[in-house]
Amino acid sequence: MRPAVPLERASGRSSRLARFAVLSLMVALLTAGAEVVVFTAAEPARAASIGDVVPAPVSAQPASGTVYTLPAEAGIFTEAGSAQAAEVGNLLAGILRPSTGYPLPVSAAGSGTPSGGISLLLSGADASVGQQGYRLDVTSASVVIRARTATGLFNGVQTLRQLLPAEVESTTVRPGPWTVPGGRIVDYPRFAYRGTMLDVSRHFHPLATVKRYIDRIALYKINYLHLHLSDDQGWRIVVDAWPRLATYGGSTQVGGGAGGYYTKAQYQDIVAYAAQRQITIVPEIDMPGHTNAALASYAELNCNGVAPALYTGTDVGFSSLCTSKETTYTFAQNVLAELAAMTPGPYLHIGGDEASATSASQYATFMNRVQPLVAATGKAVMGWHQIGASAVQHSPGRVTQYWGLTTSDSLVSGAVSKGAKVVMSPANKAYLDMKYTSATTPGQNWAGYIEVQTAYEWNPGTYLSGVPESAVLGVEAPLWTETVATEDHIETMAFPRLPAIAKLGWSPWSTHNWTAFRQRLGAQGPRWTVMGIDFYRSPQVPWATGGQGTVRYEAENAVISRGVAESNHAGFSGTGFVNYDNAAGSYVQWTVNAAAAGPVSLRLRYANGTSTGRPMDVSVNGTTAAAGVAFNGTGAWTTWQTRTLTVDLNAGTNTIRATATTSGGGPNVDYIEVQR
Repeated sequence: MRPAVPLERASGRSSRLARFAVLSLMVALLTAGAEVVVFTAAEPARAASIGDVVPAPVSAQPASGTVYTLPAEAGIFTEAGSAQAAEVGNLLAGILRPSTGYPLPVSAAGSGTPSGGISLLLSGADASVGQQGYRLDVTSASVVIRARTATGLFNGVQTLRQLLPAEVESTTVRPGPWTVPGGRIVDYPRFAYRGTMLDVSRHFHPLATVKRYIDRIALYKINYLHLHLSDDQGWRIVVDAWPRLATYGGSTQVGGGAGGYYTKAQYQDIVAYAAQRQITIVPEIDMPGHTNAALASYAELNCNGVAPALYTGTDVGFSSLCTSKETTYTFAQNVLAELAAMTPGPYLHIGGDEASATSASQYATFMNRVQPLVAATGKAVMGWHQIGASAVQHSPGRVTQYWGLTTSDSLVSGAVSKGAKVVMSPANKAYLDMKYTSATTPGQNWAGYIEVQTAYEWNPGTYLSGVPESAVLGVEAPLWTETVATEDHIETMAFPRLPAIAKLGWSPWSTHNWTAFRQRLGAQGPRWTVMGIDFYRSPQVPWATGGQGTVRYEAENAVISRGVAESNHAGFSGTGFVNYDNAAGSYVQWTVNAAAAGPVSLRLRYANGTSTGRPMDVSVNGTTAAAGVAFNGTGAWTTWQTRTLTVDLNAGTNTIRATATTSGGGPNVDYIEVQR
């Protein structure tokens, strides 16, 4: 193994975006030992297809041969007199201006039929689209989105984004053309609630990271973001009545890092930012278990009056508020009231899971005291499905969130029989913190491995016996963060699985087809690359590459033989790199999809310390493409260089393998990039 150095990830989101940005002139890459710079004119943007949209719409009718091309003088026209429609129009303009370079003024629509540009109207949509749906019409002259609410307009805009070329997501000007395929889409959701959860307690994630996650999930019509704000390892929100919760309880995280917390102003900033993108924040304060950060902050919350030490491990089930103390309920009332005052959404999530240190009677006593406290704030109770225990009283509008591993659960069916609704989050299907495979990092595997097809192949409406579809409020994909420490980690674990869960929540079951969905999902890859999303390139998905410039494939997501994925050297991309064993025959193998056969530039990024050599054979589809490729020393294991080769790919799926040929193994490999 190579000598370890302290992990110091390159900071600055602007640098991450820059390395993915598709420039009008691309600098092609260093060859080994020489600084050769080749300039290549940027490719025209590839047209999208109605069949690329995720989630799949209810109805899509292409108009063969009809294309709308956005002109430089185009405007965005919004429903006259509607500030909410204007806000959606300004958000759309903010997305389109950087990549197109067009001014795209936003103004009120006139009367009559729109005759040009992009119109966002609150009239003319059929009642069937409901409160969240829309109708989108594209002709050669105009794009018109009609809805009954601003939420519907926003959802229509997300579909429009996917009908524009992927390069429209660029933060720098691209050449276009900016085309939209003609046709009509009528669309509305299957379930009202389509969520994801971000655990900011195990590892704290700062305000900017949460906002960027909101931007990513909005594209797939996710409309709830559940924030797990407290746990054993950290308390992440200021509570004025109990200030040490944040300042002391928030001072650490898993592994002993610095932790952090959100001020009230920052939390309200998140709420407002999400609301602009039609996303409702669901805050969670987990009780009575998962409370060590609170117990460490205030001794009086413990039955023995002694505060435990702060906790930085990952065990669960050992902590509990003291359910027999009146102070505990004063604490709960204060916390819930302050949180409710900052949260316009309808729900407060009170956790309730894994309360192993609380007896069944104590648990029921606690929940029966706390649920009315939630109702007193004007909110409805949400909780993990353990709150469906028979001794726990039903509260009006209560929502239980199912996270179990089986297709039947008496706690859930019992709660439903009393009138509760259910959000489906089965851990072996929907948990984004589970590894994709045994070879991928980060992640856990206690609920199993969840590849993309596993995340896709289940029906939320029929999943649990005794729970009819009418009782299912929707779906949520939780992302726990015991092993998820960076924004790259969040992106890798959420994409591409979160869009699969979003599809289950939005699209009618009649559209459910894995073969068709994997094609739609593969078409998203170039868009994510332009957006700077560090996604997992599942070999189950035919990722689009043709006409999209450079596509990156991380080594840690590839098939690894006689090597290990690590993250102990700074400056790597993604979640890590591959350290080859010191043995001949060790290899890393990538699955690469190409839209057409032909030559590509293959760029391999590596670190080799002070060594020179460690040659590798590079093969494509089992045939040697380059034998004995040697690698220069890079001076340090934190210094990365690139080696560029030209290889031929077949149309469709290809395998590219880099195999060490000597007992020294290969250099540390960060990724390959494929460029047409």
